[in-house]
Order: sequence, then C-alpha cells, then structure tokens
Amino acid sequence: MQSKSAIGMIELNSIAKGYAVGDAMLKAADIEILFNRTICPGKFMVMVAGDVAAVEAAMAAGLDLGAETIVDELLIPNVHASVFAAISGTRVIAQTAALGIIETFSVASIIEAADAAVKAAEVELIDVHLAMAIGGKGYVTITGDVAAVAAAVDAGTARIADKGVLVEKVVIPQPREEILRDKV
Repeated sequence: MQSKSAIGMIELNSIAKGYAVGDAMLKAADIEILFNRTICPGKFMVMVAGDVAAVEAAMAAGLDLGAETIVDELLIPNVHASVFAAISGTRVIAQTAALGIIETFSVASIIEAADAAVKAAEVELIDVHLAMAIGGKGYVTITGDVAAVAAAVDAGTARIADKGVLVEKVVIPQPREEILRDKV
C-alpha cells in the first residue's frame, strides 16, 4: 500500500455480513484494514485506509455486498492526518485549553465530524472514541482556544447535520484539569 490519504468505513447491523464485507474490501483493492470488529450494540465496523482510488474501490465492493445491512458509511478522500492518531488513541496532548465535544449515534458520523472539525480551525483532536462501551455511539474531544474550538465544533456538527445523528455538542471554555485526567 502506498499511502494512507483516504479513509473509508462501513458500519453494519450484521456481524456475519461485516466479516464478509471486510474480506470483499481487502480483495477489491490494496488497502489496509484499520478495524474489522464488532462494536456496541451488536454492530460491526470495517474501517480501511489507503490511497484514494484504492479506498474508493474497496468501498464500492463493501457497499455492494453489505446492501441492506449497512447502518452508516463514510469515505474521506483527504483525511486529516491527526484523525488516524486520535482514533488509535496515540495522541498526546501536553495541555488542554478549551474543550469541545461532539457526540453522535454512529461511528461513521463521528469520524466525519472529527475530520471536518480539525480542518476548520486551529485545534487538536484529543480522542475519537468509537462505539465501545457507549451503546454504539461515538464522540470526539477537541482542544484549542475557545473561538477555535467553537468553530471546530460548529464545522463538525454542520458536516453531519443532514444525517440526523447528532446527540449533543458542548464547548467548555475553561475545563478543570480533572475532567480529562485519563485523556491527556
């Protein structure tokens, strides 16, 4: 695989079909599987990365096979590099300024919101939490100065507004450090 400039994800309501979709995506193109696993509540996600053409080909194969079992999906051709680190939990943030949180009902939508947020303003992604132990929802935490965090949260929620999956959005101008003790 050449580069990870694109990300694709299919969220399904069938675990069995999820495995088949992941296999079809791998066979369709030279991509890397980032996640191929169950998520709460009884859903399955296949997340892939690679160059744009490869991810597009893999997504086409997965969407065709997944059909009626698909809950949500995404394809981001030029995903912001910090999204990968925030999803994997490898981001290290030295200090938290203002705190923004976007919470959604689907995993695909939170990744879209995170990418839009970090591209819209000078902010850092702290974490992108994907579905485990939170009922299949997703959330992203963002830090930066208050105006930038507010702009990022607005951009992230605007990106997913038409999906109807937003649970809540919050901006905390001066969070107490204990709020994110386990995240920074």
